[in-house]
Amino acid sequence: MSRLVMKFGGTSVADLERIRRVARLVAAEKAAGHDVAVVVSAMAGKTNELVAWTDGAGAAAQGLAPSDDEYDVVVASGEQVTAGLLAMTLRNMGLRARSWMGWQIPIIADDAHGKARIDDIPPEKLAAALDAGEIAVIAGFQGVTRDGRIATLGRGGSDTSAVAVAAAIGGACDIYTDVDGVYTTDPRIESKARKLSKISYEEMLEMASLGAKVLQTRSVELAMAYHVPVRVLSSFVEPGEAPGQGTIVCDEEEIVEKRIVSGVAYSRDEAKISLFGLPDHPGVSSTIFGALADANVNVDMIVQSHARTADTANMEFTVGKRDAQRAVDIVRGLQGQVGFEDVRLNDDVAKVSVIGVGMRSHTGVAKAMFEALAAKGVNIQVISTSEIKISVLIDAAYTELAVRALHAAYGLEQL
Repeated sequence: MSRLVMKFGGTSVADLERIRRVARLVAAEKAAGHDVAVVVSAMAGKTNELVAWTDGAGAAAQGLAPSDDEYDVVVASGEQVTAGLLAMTLRNMGLRARSWMGWQIPIIADDAHGKARIDDIPPEKLAAALDAGEIAVIAGFQGVTRDGRIATLGRGGSDTSAVAVAAAIGGACDIYTDVDGVYTTDPRIESKARKLSKISYEEMLEMASLGAKVLQTRSVELAMAYHVPVRVLSSFVEPGEAPGQGTIVCDEEEIVEKRIVSGVAYSRDEAKISLFGLPDHPGVSSTIFGALADANVNVDMIVQSHARTADTANMEFTVGKRDAQRAVDIVRGLQGQVGFEDVRLNDDVAKVSVIGVGMRSHTGVAKAMFEALAAKGVNIQVISTSEIKISVLIDAAYTELAVRALHAAYGLEQL
């Protein structure tokens, strides 16, 4: 029988009635002949509650260094509750099921608590359970370090858990969420957004990293690296209803017609840090970004330009809002060593991006983007490009206007 990993996010398991619906969907796949493993998130809102508790009880309340390993112990408990409830529900339906914590499989992760990466998943225990006809209900978002401590995989880490488990056991992965697929942009902003039947791993990776909330970035990286078939489906259907095909995430070669632009993504979780009067000589950037990397601060867009003063430069880069003040403090600590004049923080910005594999072979994509934004009076602060995407940093107040303008400029409502 084929192996299938089904992943359900927080809104899909938000209460007992939704957990019962999930159980019915799982039971239908089991009845269809699949060996089923299920990866679950915490119930909607639970992780935020747990994080708030850690903030109140931990370092933030007392001005101490964070206890990241104990933070992981607390926030990983949300998925444990969901896994147990779903396993109980399946048993009550007459099915063989049991819950699995990350340490029981085990999902072996590094010790970067709060944002750990998976190192290995020995498949033997899980495969044996599936071969014996058991439904494995796995707590997502968590692994175990080699010295036996719980480690969480970062927000959205249940997606990563699901794809990694699918890769380990040689199965496909269906991601069930509160939308019925991947759209050309956020339908809450643009009512004319269209669902994509297929999207390439590369496009999905860019969309995930640039703010689309459907899949977590590392889950797409894993799917692409191990060629795991992934579908995005809605969990708000009953077995026997027509759920649609959702969106298939696949190799670019499986998409017959390449679109120039497939989607518009945005992220409000951005902060811009500006450095003025940097000495313009080798080693300065290495010192700054090396210190940020050592502190696990992820840097995104980077732009450097010559300053008016001879032999100096100005630099701007972006980080996530959660890391913004820490990044500024780290950079300020280097002022004596590096010798720059000033550092400023602006967290009232947003990143808007257009993505499409067709950019590789078509010109004029950037021109269309800049013209569309200029026509709406949207000023561009920073520009970043790759082979299949263009991103701009703008004032946060113009986010929705920019998304709608770009969606129209590339005719995405006609897909």
